[in-house]
Amino acid sequence: MIFNSLDFLVFFIIIFLFFYFSFGITRGLILFISSCIFYMWFIPSYVIILFITIFIDYYAAIHIEESESKIGKKKHLIIGIVNTCIVLFFFKYYNFFVDNLNYLGFTSIKHWDIILPIGLSFHVFQSLSYVIEVYRGNIRAERNLLIYSNFVMMFPQLVAGPIERADNMLPQLRDNQNKVSYTDFSIGFGRFFWGLFKKVAVADVVSQYVDAVYNNYLHHSGSTLLLATFLFAIQIYCDFSGYSDMAIGVARMLGFKFKENFSIPYFSKSVTEFWRRWHISLSSWLKDYIYISFGGNRKGTLITYRNLLLTMLIGGLWHGASWNFVIWGGLNGIYLSFEKLLNISMDNPKNIIVKLLRIGYVFVAISFTWIFFRASTLSQAKYIAYKIITDLSPAKFNSLSTSILLSITISLLLLLLFEFFLFRKHSFDKIYLMKHGKKYLNILTIFFIIYVLLNGNFNGAQFIYFQF
Repeated sequence: MIFNSLDFLVFFIIIFLFFYFSFGITRGLILFISSCIFYMWFIPSYVIILFITIFIDYYAAIHIEESESKIGKKKHLIIGIVNTCIVLFFFKYYNFFVDNLNYLGFTSIKHWDIILPIGLSFHVFQSLSYVIEVYRGNIRAERNLLIYSNFVMMFPQLVAGPIERADNMLPQLRDNQNKVSYTDFSIGFGRFFWGLFKKVAVADVVSQYVDAVYNNYLHHSGSTLLLATFLFAIQIYCDFSGYSDMAIGVARMLGFKFKENFSIPYFSKSVTEFWRRWHISLSSWLKDYIYISFGGNRKGTLITYRNLLLTMLIGGLWHGASWNFVIWGGLNGIYLSFEKLLNISMDNPKNIIVKLLRIGYVFVAISFTWIFFRASTLSQAKYIAYKIITDLSPAKFNSLSTSILLSITISLLLLLLFEFFLFRKHSFDKIYLMKHGKKYLNILTIFFIIYVLLNGNFNGAQFIYFQF
């Protein structure tokens, strides 16, 4: 069940009505049951794996809190982390590990027919952050299993984030008096359709050209591949941030406030700034639990570069069990280290020309890494990168059809208009609180709905990040 489907529309209307007219523990049960139904819509039996990770970290956190010695606390932390990571490793990385052993000559080890549980990387990281925060003494262990289960598996963010933190969500889940308000519903409703606009009216429209080129990459010139790569940069942003907007909107309609996950990243003036604006819930997770644990920038310049590179390599592997993702993460780690070396990581140039050049540099640099993200194999990625570098003749450019070109152009102009002139400075909450804000928000929402219905590409396309 995906957000851009009729199934979800019917599902959510039913859940919302039950949720709205219930109170107390009944709300928690409705949220739990609806999350189970939502997850089981994909592969029913895999809800058992979700329950296993919930039980592991639920009991690990309680044992950590109850342990009187530091050694005992650390022991239960390690048990929780290792057991949770074993689940992740088996389903996501076992066959990748076998592939590499086979390549080295250990051919007796065979593949297993494993289907990756949807959203596994997301709820594993969310669960791990909870255990670590209990160990650090920043939060108390949650004793109510229903509340903790809803924290891990709340359906709006279950399969593709945002990766929520316990200090934000557990107090909201404990609040039995939390009521669905008109304000929350209005803001959430508008946010949902803004995300749907980005998904079906931009990402899925742009994907028609991207897929056509990347699926037949041997027949295209470097200039055509470059355009497809630039368009994929837009596609993946609108696809993933669109999902995040819809998840935040759905949760808000139910009275819950998720953290923001994107903040117009392609207007960044450095790759460092980009990673503070892109997939914020993951990048902050990597910073708090990987980069700082390695020592951050406290142990000298070379160690800082090493920590940046290792953190981004782990971030690459989190996305997928493939050398493509390892290289993607490594390239981003190199960018971050290079900017640290030149001391341009977070400075804000005053000159408008310099700003535009820096924004262009970030877009081109990040787009180059997306080649390894989009390509199916490492050999395909290397071929595309080589063609882009060596074959940029405009004479060999394969243009878009007029209809697709028009659809993409209109969608991108509207995206730029809303992103730069409106949402760059104003969130949905701020718009709502303005004078005549309710009217503005209603007009925006109506526009998104009409545009999506008239121009959206409703082909049932999955969200890109569902594979992680």
